[in-house]
Amino acid sequence: MTPPWLAAQLRSLLAQRGHARLLQGPSGLGQYTLALDLALAWLCDQPGEQGACGQCASCHAVQVRTHADLCMLMPEVAMLELGWPLSEKAQQELDDKKRKPGREIRVEAMREAVEFAQRTSGRGRGKVVLVYPAERMNHVTANALLKTLEEPPGDVRFILASEAAHQLLPTIRSRCLVHTMRWPGPDEALAWLQAEGVPAADAPVLLRAAGDRPEDALRWSQAGRDARQWTALPKAVARGDVSVLADWAPAEAVQALQKLCHDMLATGAGAAPRFFAAQELPPAPSMAALGEWARELSRNARTADHPFNAGLMLESLVGRARSALHCGT
Repeated sequence: MTPPWLAAQLRSLLAQRGHARLLQGPSGLGQYTLALDLALAWLCDQPGEQGACGQCASCHAVQVRTHADLCMLMPEVAMLELGWPLSEKAQQELDDKKRKPGREIRVEAMREAVEFAQRTSGRGRGKVVLVYPAERMNHVTANALLKTLEEPPGDVRFILASEAAHQLLPTIRSRCLVHTMRWPGPDEALAWLQAEGVPAADAPVLLRAAGDRPEDALRWSQAGRDARQWTALPKAVARGDVSVLADWAPAEAVQALQKLCHDMLATGAGAAPRFFAAQELPPAPSMAALGEWARELSRNARTADHPFNAGLMLESLVGRARSALHCGT
C-alpha cells in the first residue's frame, strides 16, 4: 500500500513539468517508493491525476521488472535486494564469483543507461531512468550522467532519489527540479505501519527507534526486530551483554549504538532523548567519555560494512560501549 503522505506528493510531482526530478530527504521517508510510482505514472498507458492505473500492460511490465522503457540505475546490492535484474555480464560475473555485488553505481551501468536514453521508446510513452540512491554515484559515474542530464535526447526523463543529496555534484543538483520529501505525522505513520502488519504494541517503539522514519521502522519489523529488543538494548549494552546484538549486522549495530550515544549526550545536556525513552537509558557517564565514544563510533561506521570478523567486531563494540557508559559514573 502506497503511504498516504507519498500519494499526495505524487500528485504534486505529476502536475509539474521538466525532464529531471531530484527527490531528496533522509532515509525511510519513501524516496524509492515515490520514484517508482512516478516512473509508473509516466509510462502508464492510462495515467490519471492520482498516478498510474496499475492495470495496463505497461504497469504490469514494471511490476514484473521487464519494462523496456524503464532503466533502473542502482548499486548491485540494491538491485538484488529490490528484485531488479542485473545486466547479463554483471550477473555472470557474480555467478562465477569473480567479485561481490557492488555498493556503488558502477560506471559501466551508467554508460548502459546513457545508451538506453538515446534509443527510441519501445512503447511510445517515452523512457525513464531512475537513479537510487543517487549519492552512490562516484564522480566518474556522475560525470558520465551529466551531459545526458544537460541535453536529454528526446523523450527520456530522469528521477534521482537520494538519501544524502548534499553528496551529489552541484552540477547534478542544479539540473533537476528538487522535491524535498515530506515527513508524515506520527498518527499517519503509525496507522500505516499497523496497516502493513506491524503489531500495535511495537509500532510506536520502532518508529521512535527509526527516528520517526516509517519505512525504516517497517524494515526493522520485517527483519524480526521488536519493541522488547529495542527497549532492552541500552541497559544490556551497559552490562556488556553481546547477545542483545547477536543477530545484527555490524553496520546495523554501529547505527544502534550511535543512536544510544546520541540520546546519552542529549540527556547529559538536558535535552530529551530521541530514539529511546528516558527510563530505558542507563545512568549518564561523563560527557567527555561520551564524546570520545561518539568519535570512535564514527570511525567504526566507515569500516562496518567490511569487518574482518563480524563476531569479534560486535564484541569489541559492546565492550567499548560498556567502558564508555561506566566512565565517571
